[in-house]
Amino acid sequence: MSADPAKTDIPHRPELFDFHGVPMIHIFTDNWENVQNFQARPDDILIATYPKAGTTWVSYILDLLYFGQISPERQTSIPIYERVPFLEMMMPSVFIGVDQANNLPTSPRLIKTHLPIQLVPKSFWEQNCRVVYVARNAKDNMASYFHFERMNHVHPEPGDWSSYLHRFMEGKMVFGSWYDHVNGWWKKKQTYSKIHYMFFEDMVEDTGREIDKLCCFLGLSPSAEEKKQITGGVQFDNMKKNDMTNYSTIPCMDFKISPFMRKGKVGDWKNHFTVAQNEEFDEDYKKKMKDPSFQFRTVI
Repeated sequence: MSADPAKTDIPHRPELFDFHGVPMIHIFTDNWENVQNFQARPDDILIATYPKAGTTWVSYILDLLYFGQISPERQTSIPIYERVPFLEMMMPSVFIGVDQANNLPTSPRLIKTHLPIQLVPKSFWEQNCRVVYVARNAKDNMASYFHFERMNHVHPEPGDWSSYLHRFMEGKMVFGSWYDHVNGWWKKKQTYSKIHYMFFEDMVEDTGREIDKLCCFLGLSPSAEEKKQITGGVQFDNMKKNDMTNYSTIPCMDFKISPFMRKGKVGDWKNHFTVAQNEEFDEDYKKKMKDPSFQFRTVI
């Protein structure tokens, strides 16, 4: 069958495949040996999340806490995805996450990953690195991921909302099941003391309070003035307008379909779920989320 010439400029959407038991796409597995052999340093900070759970938000907070005062020019000249490289990303001529991380001039190095706990390079644990994990309630996370996959041409085609909902429940997503991801990292936190586990909803509710907790974990003590500046700078509307944090400089994302930073709210899932879908989802959720010590808020 010959290609339709009118469609040749549209990038080919990838298909999911099973990779060590996790659904993946090639841009996150093609450099696998180098990812697994990545040599972490003791002062590295790993930012780990399921996709669309507040990764860029926390990356920006950490970057400002460490480097906002000492090198303000990087805030206006280097996009956040270069300041905080995406370790497993492999898009030759655009990004090779491992190379970017190895070439970071900063100390500490801030590095981001979406890998589930079992796929994280061993050197992060061997070097006793600090990890900041951010989790977001499943319903809002799914709604955000849906719009992200609509506009990001290097991800699989999301299809319609109803089929997406079932795919999410089955864990057939890039980086696998949300349930496995948040639970896997939560369990690791019980045995590895250097994980600071944050909730997106808490950050929306009181950003300043959560920055204080983060500083406590990292052993940082910014002045009241610095903290005020950071808290203001990382408000969603400010980040959405900031070309260094809003991903508007990446060609594979179609902002005409949806912006990378869309709403940043808690409870937007209500604009997506029907009553029947919500009931079905809640029923399934109860079966998969049994740990009473581990609770998410879907409204604040």
